[in-house]
Amino acid sequence: MTRLRHHDIKDIAAQLTDYDNELLQKTGHTLRGIACHALDFHEEKLQSLCGSVSIGIVPISSGQGVIRAFSQTIAQIVRYIGFNAFVTSESDVTGIAEAVAKKAQVIMMADDQRFVALNVARGLVVDNSEATGKGFMAGLDLMTGGLKEQKVLVIGCGPVGYSAALAAIHRGAEVSVFDIDSQRCQRVANALMELTHRPVAAANSIEKALSGHSFIVEATNAAGVIAEIFITPETYIAAPGMPLGLTPAAVRKVSRRLLHDPLQLGVAVMAIEVAVSCIENKSLSTDYTDGH
Repeated sequence: MTRLRHHDIKDIAAQLTDYDNELLQKTGHTLRGIACHALDFHEEKLQSLCGSVSIGIVPISSGQGVIRAFSQTIAQIVRYIGFNAFVTSESDVTGIAEAVAKKAQVIMMADDQRFVALNVARGLVVDNSEATGKGFMAGLDLMTGGLKEQKVLVIGCGPVGYSAALAAIHRGAEVSVFDIDSQRCQRVANALMELTHRPVAAANSIEKALSGHSFIVEATNAAGVIAEIFITPETYIAAPGMPLGLTPAAVRKVSRRLLHDPLQLGVAVMAIEVAVSCIENKSLSTDYTDGH
């Protein structure tokens, strides 16, 4: 995953309500609603059950160390969408032990390589990269009125781009992928075709690809990938990449048809996905007990 800086996240917690209002204007759904759409889970059902799930966030100090306010920001996002959440007072292994001792059903933690949510009881791992790709594709689906039979371009063939492309295929879109590494681009296109049995085009020119698509996912970690010239009144962009891969002029031109955040949507999807498994497991256990 892209390593965020304190500057990237310092205002997230204070602006969650404003961001929710922005998402409502762009997609007709809140942060929680988009995440539920990504997972095909009814928001009303989640709302009635999520208070029963406790999520512990554990700071991890390995590698380059803890990003200041990262764990606290994760906790604020998770609480905002309805879950009980706490940040452990200790980090690393001691922090994990603390989260388990405090009866957390879910543990969230990140190092330099991965950001994951774990369902402790079921051994389920949800990766932020996968969740982010699904979440932003769900946002694009809502923002555009539906992706079925539409042409979608995914720029960037890393884990987030792969997840976004797979989500687009599952929504019935006609998908093309592009990466500056042409061999990786072709490998990802081949892997997607093998998995889904659907055609996926590996674009060899970003200029031609952008010119031929109105629905775009920008999942790179490079700035200025999409210039103003490629923005039309029909362009819609979901951009999970950090930094934002649009030039300032492109951002101004695309205006309200851009979906971008550094953390919120991916966190919401991963928290809900792993928590739903807790809820469903609890329901199965209750049903079994009630029936015997």
